[in-house]
Amino acid sequence: MDNLTHSLVGALLGQMGLKRRSGLAMPTLIIAANVPDIDAGCTVLGMVSLAMRRGVTHGPLAMLLLPLALTGAMIAFDRWQTRRGTRPSDRAPLRPGWLLVLAYIACLSHPLFDWMNSYGIRLLEPFSHRWFYGDALFIVDPWLLAMLSAGVWWSRRRDRAGRADWRTPAWTAFIGIAAYLLMNLGISAHLARYPGFDQRHPPVVIANPVPLMFWRRELLWRTEDVYGSFEVSLFGGEGVRSVYRPIGMNDLRIAQRVSGNPGAKAFLFWSRMPVAELKGDTIVLRDQRFLGLTGGRFAVELNP
Repeated sequence: MDNLTHSLVGALLGQMGLKRRSGLAMPTLIIAANVPDIDAGCTVLGMVSLAMRRGVTHGPLAMLLLPLALTGAMIAFDRWQTRRGTRPSDRAPLRPGWLLVLAYIACLSHPLFDWMNSYGIRLLEPFSHRWFYGDALFIVDPWLLAMLSAGVWWSRRRDRAGRADWRTPAWTAFIGIAAYLLMNLGISAHLARYPGFDQRHPPVVIANPVPLMFWRRELLWRTEDVYGSFEVSLFGGEGVRSVYRPIGMNDLRIAQRVSGNPGAKAFLFWSRMPVAELKGDTIVLRDQRFLGLTGGRFAVELNP
């Protein structure tokens, strides 16, 4: 998910009452909810970064070590402010044990929400390179953002007013979000079994989330030779079907040209639904999940 969503998840956890467990609890929750994305710096490497993103910093070793490192950094920051005489007088005492627990809770929320979309996450890295996909939410979900924002804002407003029930809006949002996530997982699983396929071509099907309309899915299908897509709704109806296109990955030139191209190797490691298009003598590798959505961002040219 986007980092605003991750930050609001951390803030919501704080407003559910966890921010009162220790000094610096709220910043710890928000930072921990984002800290697995320290691998974002590798994007300066271009296409090669596809083999690095959502990998080791999202895997079990990172989930063990990153909260420890963050807790140590927060304790060091508090002590540094104390030595300089700049520690806020109204900050609650640090409770290192609780700070570590909060860092673990928020850090673990990150791979959970990243798993919910179709981009993928390598949950077992470095022990396994396997990608996992939830196929339930578009990568930026306005409904999720609205629930998170409302829960945090309403809870903070009550807290500033001194109301004893300030946690209630955050808990209400949390329950609503949990129901929303489960509902979207169910919608994707249901629509992936859509019956309206040409039975001459038994397909592999992915119910890909679309922006805003959580009740709809773009059904991406492919056989051994061809692929296509169309949109369907939970409430019935079907969008225009794309024309059948050849997958093109059986072109013998692909393996030859990929062998000396680190970007292409990284792309194929990342790609879930690779397709190849011919442009003259150039072969363009794309991923069926992102055709037309991101322009040339997820495309590699294999030149002679």
